[in-house]
Amino acid sequence: MTSPWTTAQIPDQSGRVIVITGANSGIGFEAARVLVAKGAHVVLACRNPARAAEAEAQLRAETPKASVESMTLDTSRLASVRAFAESFRATHPRLDVLCNNAGVMALPPSLTEDGLDIQMATNHFGHFALTGLLIELLKSSAPSRVVNVSSAAHRLGADRYDAMMAGKKFNPWIVYGQSKLANILFTMELNRRVQSRGLDLRAIACHPGYAATNLQATSASSGATAGYSESVARLANRLLAQPAAAGAWPTLYAIAEPDAQGGDFIGPSGIAEVSGPPIKVSPSRTACDPDLASRLWALSVKATGVDYSAL
Repeated sequence: MTSPWTTAQIPDQSGRVIVITGANSGIGFEAARVLVAKGAHVVLACRNPARAAEAEAQLRAETPKASVESMTLDTSRLASVRAFAESFRATHPRLDVLCNNAGVMALPPSLTEDGLDIQMATNHFGHFALTGLLIELLKSSAPSRVVNVSSAAHRLGADRYDAMMAGKKFNPWIVYGQSKLANILFTMELNRRVQSRGLDLRAIACHPGYAATNLQATSASSGATAGYSESVARLANRLLAQPAAAGAWPTLYAIAEPDAQGGDFIGPSGIAEVSGPPIKVSPSRTACDPDLASRLWALSVKATGVDYSAL
């Protein structure tokens, strides 16, 4: 019987350049912590520069020879995404892994400056644009990876994207599920496209199970769902959730495990995929729909103006 995967199995990461969005806390930070200790150069791509600087300082304190930097990125704003990509390309000759981790959960309905739903923009459209703007660098750095962090809540999603873009309103939790479904559909379509071109680039999706992070408390305090308070979220985290460090295991597996393949969906191995060592798991049937993935891709190109011409 194969022993459960642990972070001790992660090979030396020296020489690899890894960008993690939303890496100042939670799963992104915990993944960065392990990768820095393994020798990778990690870029913390975060919305709040002060919090990113604090995270960077903490990593340097923990690992004196840490190779880490922070850069400003707000995935809800396409202008910020473009500025980050331009700055990164100008200062970094390679990119081995892009980990699209930043996210918000069940926020009240609102539109971004680009006219997009705030959850879809932050969780999907911004990352779609970022990946497209860095795809040439990923290609030239092969073998490389794109890792998209989804959620078990992707099962709340369905074929609603056209209706959403047309302005139909949905419950914030449904929209969150749509954004997390989009993460997997994007992964599958990107992987199909890179494979058809014979590129050595793996697109992999993952989900953390239920991990204690700031995401639940932020959602609860936003007023998105009546009766769901911040205190209840914190209690649920204490009683039910695994630590954020364990929640980062599927992400780390997708980033660093040599056996992880393009198109894989990685999640916890425990009951209901809530917790446990990471393994390959199965997404919903909707997440495997190639027609929906293709249509979401076209919609995303239209919404972001990023057409992946460099692919």
